[in-house]
Amino acid sequence: MIKSVLKALLFIFIGGFIIVFGYLMFFFFCAGAFDKDYTPKELAENFNKKEKNIYILKHYFNSIVPENKGVVVEFEGNNKLSRFGIYGNSGSQEFFVWDLKINTSKMDSILLTLGWSQQTLKLLKEKLDNANCIGIESGEPTKIGFKRSGMGMYFFNVFDAPLSDSIRKIYKDDTCAYIIVNDKLILEYGGGAFGSTSSLY
Repeated sequence: MIKSVLKALLFIFIGGFIIVFGYLMFFFFCAGAFDKDYTPKELAENFNKKEKNIYILKHYFNSIVPENKGVVVEFEGNNKLSRFGIYGNSGSQEFFVWDLKINTSKMDSILLTLGWSQQTLKLLKEKLDNANCIGIESGEPTKIGFKRSGMGMYFFNVFDAPLSDSIRKIYKDDTCAYIIVNDKLILEYGGGAFGSTSSLY
């Protein structure tokens, strides 16, 4: 009887250790525990250095997205999209996928729905590289992904026109996720894989 209890306790202990160890390994390596964190000052400085290229990227991307669509693209290197999504006017999701290889027939067929080609993606990647960014979401403001850190990403919310008081109030209501830098730029740190939102501070 005592041996059975001891075996059960040992099994529980080993199982618990494996679970905790696995979680810690995920946190440190997969969740990006060692990724760099950026301060609002560093983000603003990066934006200022690449402002011209960022606006070129913004206007190019919005010009190639069909009027009745919304598109989000995030690159992981030169040959893979870590995120790719297409949305309708109402914000309804028409297509979304993680980790999609670029040079495939599947990618070609998806691009055709937007009137894009492999060359379109190549040019978009060049403009993202010139802006020192990795992803972009169409619209106004255009949300441009700067760098990933952990499970989230730092974004530049880039406006063409100066912020109105009503728009400014919306972003001020959530001061942990957003920082208004000036009339045309709002910084954001948003949760990536799990859709949560973290703090910039």
